[in-house]
Amino acid sequence: MKDQISVSDKTKLNIPIANFIVIVTFIISAVLGFSNLQNRITSLETQDQLMSSDLLKKAEQTPKNLEIYMLIEHNAKIIAKHQELLDKNIHSQVMINNIEKSLEKAQENIEYLKNLTRKLNGNSN
Repeated sequence: MKDQISVSDKTKLNIPIANFIVIVTFIISAVLGFSNLQNRITSLETQDQLMSSDLLKKAEQTPKNLEIYMLIEHNAKIIAKHQELLDKNIHSQVMINNIEKSLEKAQENIEYLKNLTRKLNGNSN
């Protein structure tokens, strides 16, 4: 029965003061560290919730969104009109090029006929 240890409220411990100070310091630092860590986590969670709610509020600003959609629609109509005008101008440019070619050919034919008439009439002018 000598190997048994009995512990009660009257049990006395003999521990060197240096070891007791180290144990108490360790316990205090562990409690303070845990408290600081818990406060930091709480602070980060609060910031995250505030940022999420701000983003949701900004995303729900429908008047600004509607205004942007209206501007996009207006710009799309203007672009469509410009594209239509551009297409017409390209068609007109093709027609002008064909007319220029025909005019050059007509001028060559007129010069040829003038020269032919001059030869037939014997006029050198």
